[in-house]
Amino acid sequence: MKRVTIKKGREKPLVSGHPWAFSGAVASVSGSPAPGEIVRVADATGRFIAWAYYNDHSQIVCRLLDWSESSAIDEAWWRRMLTASIRRRQGMLEDPASTACRLCHAESDGLPGLIVDRYGDYIVIQALTAGIERVKPQIVACLQEVLQPAGIIERSDQKNRKLEGLPPSHGLLAGAMPEGPIEIVEDGLRFLVDLDSGQKTGFYLDQRINRCRVAAYAAGARVFDGFSYTGGFALHALRAGALSVTCVDTTAPAISLLHRNLALNHPADTKSEVPLHALCTDVFAQLRAYRDQGEQFDLVILDPPKLAPTRASAERAMRSYKDLNLWAMSILRPDGILATFSCSGGVSAERFQEALWWAAIDAHRQVQIIERLAQSPDHPVRLSFPESEYLKGMVCRVG
Repeated sequence: MKRVTIKKGREKPLVSGHPWAFSGAVASVSGSPAPGEIVRVADATGRFIAWAYYNDHSQIVCRLLDWSESSAIDEAWWRRMLTASIRRRQGMLEDPASTACRLCHAESDGLPGLIVDRYGDYIVIQALTAGIERVKPQIVACLQEVLQPAGIIERSDQKNRKLEGLPPSHGLLAGAMPEGPIEIVEDGLRFLVDLDSGQKTGFYLDQRINRCRVAAYAAGARVFDGFSYTGGFALHALRAGALSVTCVDTTAPAISLLHRNLALNHPADTKSEVPLHALCTDVFAQLRAYRDQGEQFDLVILDPPKLAPTRASAERAMRSYKDLNLWAMSILRPDGILATFSCSGGVSAERFQEALWWAAIDAHRQVQIIERLAQSPDHPVRLSFPESEYLKGMVCRVG
């Protein structure tokens, strides 16, 4: 049996259910396991901790799978775990008002490195680790049998793959590729999603609940939507009665799809009357320009990309979060609302709040937090894996 032995005193997090064993915690490896191969993880006395898959190309040498020594990590195990993950979202799968959701959230669902998202009749997967790459055919077969999708598309083109010693992988795995963007429904609104080249797996599913929460502040408001992507927050704000919405994103294809989404939700004869204006430009620069011009908004929404993927990049990201929110506060009318987010795993909720505090000091504004927001329920947080709580949001009143 191929085995990884953990150094004395470094086993406690693993015994408590944390699924990552870093290279610095490993005392020895026996049996020369290949990347992605199943190994027995034991403490310094030889006592069993868990079954894991191994990869010496990664700083995370072992990703723990099962803490029962009697378990067999075979095809039936992978099928059982993936089926259970899908079953937990059965209510979402049957909801006609929302036809897209996450079906597997990696470590949080006990399947480290595996993302499975459903978009209507299509499935998009990300195989982010050597262990998942090794069993990818089994994953695809299970998804075909359980869900009968029109197509299964892989979007394993994230930087995580490089850290695992894997090349990017992108393309059709089963069924047929859609001809262009497909249509989904979210809380009754219609959106086109580009499964082949859209950001993440095509849409920001983790913000589904938050789009409704933030829209509650939009009635009668002039809204600025920074990093608007294809209009998720914007269209919810319009439906809630926003007076006007200004969308800003640097990606031309996203702005193009935003206009198409606008047309989907507003008849052609009224589209010209819809108070939405979209700019393809840098959000930081546009906020500064509006500040200098004296523009004022009632609601500012900021949903930037991941500014700190690791703790090593946290300090630089903290400065960016501070500047971004400082300029946002400068264009808010008194008692305006700021809905601001961070999806950076390297920045904790406490540090994100600290960046807002710095921004408030420099903006000379009194700020109240009136709501705290997090990722949608189909992106659960595993208690033994706090890293899975990556999305932080705050709704603030800026006095």
